[in-house]
Amino acid sequence: MTNLTDTLFQLRKGWHKASSYISGFGMYFMPRTFFRTPTEADLASLQPEEREHVLQRAAYYNRLPEQGTRHYDMQGWPRIKDFRYPFGQKERHSNYFLDLYRVACHFNPEYRMAYRFGDITHETEVPALVKSRPVTEGPTNSVLLKLNQARHYFLWKDTLGFRSKKDMLVSRNVVRQPWRRLLLEEYAGHPLCDIGQTNRDTNTDHPEWMKDYLTIPRQLEYKFIACIEGNDVATNLKWVMASNSLAVMPRPRYETWFMEGRLIPDYHYVEIKEDYSDLPEKLGHYIRHPEQAESIIAHAHEHVRQFLNPKREKLISLLVMESYLRKTGQTHPTE
Repeated sequence: MTNLTDTLFQLRKGWHKASSYISGFGMYFMPRTFFRTPTEADLASLQPEEREHVLQRAAYYNRLPEQGTRHYDMQGWPRIKDFRYPFGQKERHSNYFLDLYRVACHFNPEYRMAYRFGDITHETEVPALVKSRPVTEGPTNSVLLKLNQARHYFLWKDTLGFRSKKDMLVSRNVVRQPWRRLLLEEYAGHPLCDIGQTNRDTNTDHPEWMKDYLTIPRQLEYKFIACIEGNDVATNLKWVMASNSLAVMPRPRYETWFMEGRLIPDYHYVEIKEDYSDLPEKLGHYIRHPEQAESIIAHAHEHVRQFLNPKREKLISLLVMESYLRKTGQTHPTE
């Protein structure tokens, strides 16, 4: 891997983040008359298969029960018209704000919404728009939107085939959680693993665990990449599943717009036990059976492709928001 590739990677990553801010603030300062809510005509223009896909995903993200006899006290929820960028505040959550504004600005400014920014790993107490939630079945107050896109949806084209990569697992993480520490305790220095932590404020009793940051192109030189959850989901899972390397991880406990809860073990990714005890066995199996590895990679690519159509992603986001407002009983502006 050349320094030129790393330089190009950093430039493209920087532009990806900058363009997100530029487009986000561009919409923020644009008059609301430029925006409109989704209509039945938007859905009718789709082919039946795509329409079904859009509706299924929107229903997956928003699993609030129908309003019926339920009543929500929304007095503490901000109106859309009062959702303003917190200039000057220390905790701005800029990417979260801009991504939510991109959706909310299409709706009646008198409607109200509850939202929770950051890494949400619990059921919200009220119907709230979030980036992440626990993987569960059935109704949930936590309604997913595609938030913090600049960080979570940066992909890099992988030009290496699986069989030409190193027969090893790579991992470079900030290690503050016990489950991330456990991976290092069990496999730091293992011949099949090139793993380490990039932060130096924890685990100071193990200086041998400290390793330099590796860019995505350098990590893609390895057949296997560990996708271990941090505060919520494993951030790297999206770009790993878009690559020709295998994502290796325990079954996910949390999910985002990427629908981690729909991923099938050993079909979209290589599942390992939560104590990582079967890690060498799983790596060895796919080293010996590259055709099976390539089948998983193909299924992973199929999952990723559904998130790459900007027009469709926008429509799904608007449908999620529309159903959120409807299910919270806001058929008329909130007084």
